[in-house]
Amino acid sequence: MLKGDERQVRRAERALTQLAELLRSGAPVRGGEVRAAVRMIAADADADLKAVFSDAIAVPSRKKLITPKTRGQKRYVDAIRGHDMVFGIGPAGTGKSFLAVAMAVSALMKREVARIVLTRPAVEAGERLGFLPGDLYEKVHPYLRPLYDALYDMLESEKVASLMEKGAIEIAPLAYMRGRTLNDAFIILDEAQNSTTEQMKMFLTRLGFNSKMVITGDITQVDLPASRHSGLIEVQAILEGVPGVTFVYFDDHDVVRHRLVSAIIRAYGAHEARSAAARPAVEAPPARDDEATAGAC
Repeated sequence: MLKGDERQVRRAERALTQLAELLRSGAPVRGGEVRAAVRMIAADADADLKAVFSDAIAVPSRKKLITPKTRGQKRYVDAIRGHDMVFGIGPAGTGKSFLAVAMAVSALMKREVARIVLTRPAVEAGERLGFLPGDLYEKVHPYLRPLYDALYDMLESEKVASLMEKGAIEIAPLAYMRGRTLNDAFIILDEAQNSTTEQMKMFLTRLGFNSKMVITGDITQVDLPASRHSGLIEVQAILEGVPGVTFVYFDDHDVVRHRLVSAIIRAYGAHEARSAAARPAVEAPPARDDEATAGAC
């Protein structure tokens, strides 16, 4: 028996009813799904939980069934299926990279593509990897570790090693994409907010025949020097409206990590908004006499 505000009771009943239907259909309903269901129904009483949670991504994993956990994630997965180039932009913990890798693995296993190419800007090393000790693997591994982690969540380690040895999975820093054409591939650029304008253009023009690109990043977490512009920020205006290209935006409602992560993201967002509002406007310096004279000519 549910008690309380009538509207909230109706929403709770709808959430419980849909979760029970999912259980009966064999879909996994764990704590994460329950929390996500509550958030979705709270935001929209007519939300269809089954449409989100039952959209399984086919990967050969004995560890878990991979499905979207929020409506934002569902839009993202659908966008990847329907477009050749997808940008996933939003805060940490929203599944941007993980779901992109899952879709790539699924496409490889279905033989829709011949290989997966995963890349990141090695911004912490300034992309100057030649100055680091060791071979290429030793140099780039720390920067690309999150991509390996996603693969190991979906495939057995022996399978990952075998696919990499055959060249079916390639993981490399962004600088190593220059001069290539990537045909018959599923290509993912992770942490794209740390790519420069030039690097972003270089990467996007690597797209070959029968290939798909997914570009992910968080435009609030740019680690580039102040003198360099983020390619991910600029590309939104440059490619807006281009057929075959789509942008999917995530927010704190799509965070699927510890419940505190959403609260932390909201708190930082509010702090940054207050700081921006309190910051004095920068006035243009007065024109010098020679500039004023030139302007009058």
